[in-house]
Amino acid sequence: QVLLVDSGGGLVQAGASLKLSCAASGSISSSATMGWFRQAPGKEREFVAAIRRSGGGEYYADSVKGRFFISRDNAKNTVYLQMNSLNSEDTAVYYCAWHNRRVIQSQLRVAEAYDYWGQGTQVTVSS
Repeated sequence: QVLLVDSGGGLVQAGASLKLSCAASGSISSSATMGWFRQAPGKEREFVAAIRRSGGGEYYADSVKGRFFISRDNAKNTVYLQMNSLNSEDTAVYYCAWHNRRVIQSQLRVAEAYDYWGQGTQVTVSS
Protein backbone atom coordinates (compact mmCIF):
# COMPACT_ATOMS: atom_id res chain seq x y z
CA GLN A 1 0.00 0.00 0.00
CA VAL A 2 1.08 3.53 -0.80
CA LEU A 3 -0.47 6.59 0.79
CA LEU A 4 -0.32 9.85 -1.16
CA VAL A 5 -0.95 13.32 0.21
CA ASP A 6 -1.33 16.16 -2.29
CA SER A 7 -0.79 19.79 -1.35
CA GLY A 8 0.03 23.21 -2.74
CA GLY A 9 -3.10 24.21 -4.57
CA GLY A 10 -4.76 27.58 -4.25
CA LEU A 11 -6.38 30.57 -5.92
CA VAL A 12 -4.09 32.58 -8.19
CA GLN A 13 -4.38 35.10 -10.97
CA ALA A 14 -3.65 34.26 -14.58
CA GLY A 15 0.05 34.28 -15.30
CA ALA A 16 1.03 33.22 -11.79
CA SER A 17 2.87 30.09 -10.69
CA LEU A 18 2.14 27.34 -8.19
CA LYS A 19 4.07 24.31 -7.05
CA LEU A 20 2.19 21.19 -6.06
CA SER A 21 3.66 18.49 -3.86
CA CYS A 22 2.78 14.84 -3.41
CA ALA A 23 4.24 13.08 -0.40
CA ALA A 24 4.24 9.29 -0.55
CA SER A 25 4.53 6.83 2.29
CA GLY A 26 4.19 3.09 2.72
CA SER A 27 5.61 0.31 0.56
CA ILE A 28 7.44 2.33 -2.06
CA SER A 29 9.20 0.59 -4.90
CA SER A 30 12.37 1.90 -6.51
CA SER A 31 10.80 1.25 -9.91
CA ALA A 32 7.63 3.25 -9.26
CA THR A 33 6.00 5.56 -11.78
CA MET A 34 4.41 8.79 -10.60
CA GLY A 35 2.02 11.08 -12.37
CA TRP A 36 -0.22 14.10 -12.09
CA PHE A 37 -3.74 14.19 -13.45
CA ARG A 38 -6.39 16.87 -13.23
CA GLN A 39 -10.16 17.04 -13.43
CA ALA A 40 -12.13 20.17 -14.19
CA PRO A 41 -15.85 20.45 -13.41
CA GLY A 42 -17.91 18.49 -15.88
CA LYS A 43 -14.88 17.00 -17.56
CA GLU A 44 -13.06 13.69 -17.39
CA ARG A 45 -9.83 13.26 -15.52
CA GLU A 46 -6.92 14.04 -17.82
CA PHE A 47 -3.21 13.34 -17.81
CA VAL A 48 -0.86 16.19 -16.98
CA ALA A 49 2.63 14.80 -16.43
CA ALA A 50 4.53 11.67 -15.42
CA ILE A 51 7.99 10.68 -14.24
CA ARG A 52 9.65 7.48 -13.16
CA ARG A 53 11.35 7.09 -9.80
CA SER A 54 14.37 5.53 -11.49
CA GLY A 55 14.70 8.31 -14.05
CA GLY A 56 14.35 8.18 -17.81
CA GLY A 57 12.69 11.44 -18.63
CA GLU A 58 9.51 13.33 -18.04
CA TYR A 59 6.28 13.20 -19.98
CA TYR A 60 3.73 15.96 -20.45
CA ALA A 61 0.36 16.62 -21.95
CA ASP A 62 0.58 18.94 -24.92
CA SER A 63 -1.57 21.50 -23.11
CA VAL A 64 1.04 22.02 -20.38
CA LYS A 65 4.30 21.34 -22.19
CA GLY A 66 6.76 24.16 -21.63
CA ARG A 67 4.76 25.59 -18.72
CA PHE A 68 4.58 22.72 -16.22
CA PHE A 69 7.52 20.72 -14.92
CA ILE A 70 7.41 17.48 -12.95
CA SER A 71 10.24 16.50 -10.64
CA ARG A 72 10.92 14.12 -7.78
CA ASP A 73 12.95 13.89 -4.63
CA ASN A 74 13.44 10.18 -3.97
CA ALA A 75 14.99 10.79 -0.56
CA LYS A 76 11.81 12.54 0.52
CA ASN A 77 9.48 10.25 -1.47
CA THR A 78 7.94 13.39 -2.91
CA VAL A 79 6.83 14.36 -6.40
CA TYR A 80 6.40 17.96 -7.45
CA LEU A 81 4.56 19.78 -10.20
CA GLN A 82 5.82 23.28 -10.91
CA MET A 83 3.13 25.15 -12.80
CA ASN A 84 3.99 28.40 -14.55
CA SER A 85 2.03 30.83 -16.70
CA LEU A 86 -1.24 29.51 -15.35
CA ASN A 87 -4.44 30.31 -17.19
CA SER A 88 -8.12 29.74 -16.55
CA GLU A 89 -8.06 26.45 -18.45
CA ASP A 90 -5.72 25.06 -15.81
CA THR A 91 -8.45 25.37 -13.17
CA ALA A 92 -9.11 21.87 -11.84
CA VAL A 93 -8.56 19.49 -9.00
CA TYR A 94 -5.06 18.05 -9.37
CA TYR A 95 -4.37 14.48 -8.31
CA CYS A 96 -1.10 12.72 -7.71
CA ALA A 97 -1.03 9.15 -9.03
CA TRP A 98 1.32 6.28 -8.32
CA HIS A 99 2.08 2.83 -9.69
CA ASN A 100 4.65 0.77 -7.86
CA ARG A 101 6.15 -0.64 -11.05
CA ARG A 102 7.45 0.83 -14.25
CA VAL A 103 4.60 1.93 -16.51
CA ILE A 104 5.38 1.57 -20.19
CA GLN A 105 5.42 4.79 -22.18
CA SER A 106 2.22 4.06 -24.07
CA GLN A 107 0.31 3.74 -20.79
CA LEU A 108 1.71 6.71 -18.89
CA ARG A 109 -1.23 8.89 -19.90
CA VAL A 110 -3.84 6.33 -18.85
CA ALA A 111 -5.39 6.82 -15.42
CA GLU A 112 -6.13 3.10 -15.09
CA ALA A 113 -2.39 2.37 -15.16
CA TYR A 114 -2.02 3.89 -11.68
CA ASP A 115 -3.02 2.10 -8.48
CA TYR A 116 -2.85 4.81 -5.86
CA TRP A 117 -4.20 8.34 -5.83
CA GLY A 118 -3.91 11.38 -3.66
CA GLN A 119 -6.95 13.16 -2.29
CA GLY A 120 -6.57 16.00 -4.77
CA THR A 121 -5.73 19.67 -4.41
CA GLN A 122 -7.78 22.48 -5.95
CA VAL A 123 -6.14 24.91 -8.33
CA THR A 124 -8.22 27.91 -9.35
CA VAL A 125 -6.92 30.48 -11.81
CA SER A 126 -8.79 33.75 -12.10
CA SER A 127 -8.59 35.77 -15.28
